[in-house]
Amino acid sequence: LAAGRTPPFTIMVLGAGRGPLVAASLRAARRAETEVKVWAVEKNPNAVHALRHRRRREEAWSCVDVVAEDMRAWKAPRKADAVVSELLGSFGDNELSPECLDGAQHLLAEDGVSIPQSYVSSLAPVSAPSLWADARGRGGGSMMGGDSSQLETAYVVCIHRAFSPAEGPKDCFTYRHPKRSLEETNDRAVDIDFESETDALVHGFAGYFDCTLYGDVRISIHPKTLSEGMFSWFPMFFPLQVPVFLRKGQAIRTHWWRRHDATKVWYEWSVSEPFPLPIQNPGGRSWSIGLRK
Repeated sequence: LAAGRTPPFTIMVLGAGRGPLVAASLRAARRAETEVKVWAVEKNPNAVHALRHRRRREEAWSCVDVVAEDMRAWKAPRKADAVVSELLGSFGDNELSPECLDGAQHLLAEDGVSIPQSYVSSLAPVSAPSLWADARGRGGGSMMGGDSSQLETAYVVCIHRAFSPAEGPKDCFTYRHPKRSLEETNDRAVDIDFESETDALVHGFAGYFDCTLYGDVRISIHPKTLSEGMFSWFPMFFPLQVPVFLRKGQAIRTHWWRRHDATKVWYEWSVSEPFPLPIQNPGGRSWSIGLRK
């Protein structure tokens, strides 16, 4: 509207689920006193049934079309002025939001808007003996087995009995939508250094995300920018195979990779200072996220 474009505006809700973002889009249109056409794109048959039920029963949904297709394959009758999605995981990109939105970018007009616009993951070292023991399989928790692969897997957890001995969290991977070029890779590599503010045994790293939806509107589980009432996501815990003891003032240098092949995406992580540790989860041998066709 501010750019002088005329309604109706086309909104595509990608991965519409049971319709909360569709309803939010309709409320936003009413507040803006503008006309919209909404396509709710969803491939899950059960969710499609729920969407069609709301379309029949709710008067406000009269401008909504339910599309029972994969967002990456759907051939839309026109380009969208805005695509809206909620595909974030606790580490931002760990539920394949970059890959999904890349596959759906063909639906967006050249001057269209993506919501969200960007998201960044972040990490902080944590001393968390109970979490580490659970991951190792000896803490009486639900993660049983004790094999080394369990310490090459990240866990979504509500972190209670833990503290971070260093300033942080610090930024890790950043993604922006829409992409300037779909040829850009979603693989990432970054080195992050932390300086310990006290003597501590580091058992792993807590992972968070901070997301810009549009303009200055954000959602975040980052401890310093935490959104009020945000309980939909817990942090992620990336354990170390071998905990690292740090003295006050000592640095820990960490290395992080997000990689992919034809069938999966995975993370690798390692420490090189104060002493080197082997790369964890190389090639996604213990933990990966499948790329569904």
